[in-house]
Amino acid sequence: MVGRGELTDKAWARIEPLLPPVTGRGRRWRDHRQVINAILWKLRTGAPWRDLPERYGPWKTAHERLRIWTADGTWERILDEVIVKDDSVGNVEWTFSIDSSSVRAHQHSAGARKKGDAPPTGSSTFAIDGEALGRSRGGLTSKIHLAVDGRGLPMSVILTPGQAGDNPQLLPLLDHVTVGRDGPGRPRTRPDRVLADKAYSHPSTRAALRQRGIAFTSPERSDQIRRRRAKGSHGGRPPAFDQAIYTGRNVVERCFNRLKQFRALATRYAKRAAYYRTEIIIAAIVLWLRTDLQDTP
Repeated sequence: MVGRGELTDKAWARIEPLLPPVTGRGRRWRDHRQVINAILWKLRTGAPWRDLPERYGPWKTAHERLRIWTADGTWERILDEVIVKDDSVGNVEWTFSIDSSSVRAHQHSAGARKKGDAPPTGSSTFAIDGEALGRSRGGLTSKIHLAVDGRGLPMSVILTPGQAGDNPQLLPLLDHVTVGRDGPGRPRTRPDRVLADKAYSHPSTRAALRQRGIAFTSPERSDQIRRRRAKGSHGGRPPAFDQAIYTGRNVVERCFNRLKQFRALATRYAKRAAYYRTEIIIAAIVLWLRTDLQDTP
């Protein structure tokens, strides 16, 4: 019987072929499904590893599997696979919405390597400034930068310290998108349109997206409007903005709400940025599996 929040039989059948074999050189690994369900329990409850229920086996086994598969990129490969590959069926909706959300870091997440030290294996391209922890008046925070497709499903994620700006992460988010196809052809990497709020409204961003052939819908900031008007006819025309299209941006906010239903994501407990990002990736896998399997007849 499948427990609450655990992998269903259909979901397990989808990801089982993507996992390393249970048997091989050395001792037999503990059942992968049991270990993944243990990790999902940890994400859903936000409880310490040592409080893991006995039915999931030793907590050290689950934590070690999380660490190993973070280092070798297994979780990334699973997410790449569960994202629908055949673009011709249109399951990936190529109007992307981009936004960020700050997450309060628990005191247990402090104490890792400080700024300037090398991040853990596999995290260098996704976490900046050490362990992606920053200080503000509210204490230690991290910021999740997220790109979602038109249905609000995660396509790429980047972690930064909480005080980091939003606009510099827009292009890196798009650079991390690669959706392969079932048949021949190169992976698709470019959306048709990007929706973002005023934090991303910068002339350099608009120029970069225009160069890539990507439509951009974002309202102008008030200071940009004043500067443009102050130049008179030399300020040029205002950028095109369609309010009806822009209303679709709320899918990224709804995605954050769904991700933060996992209590271990709503508050950061992980010391290492690589592990916290992995937890986000696992939650993203769950969201994709739920949607994909619901659409399957």
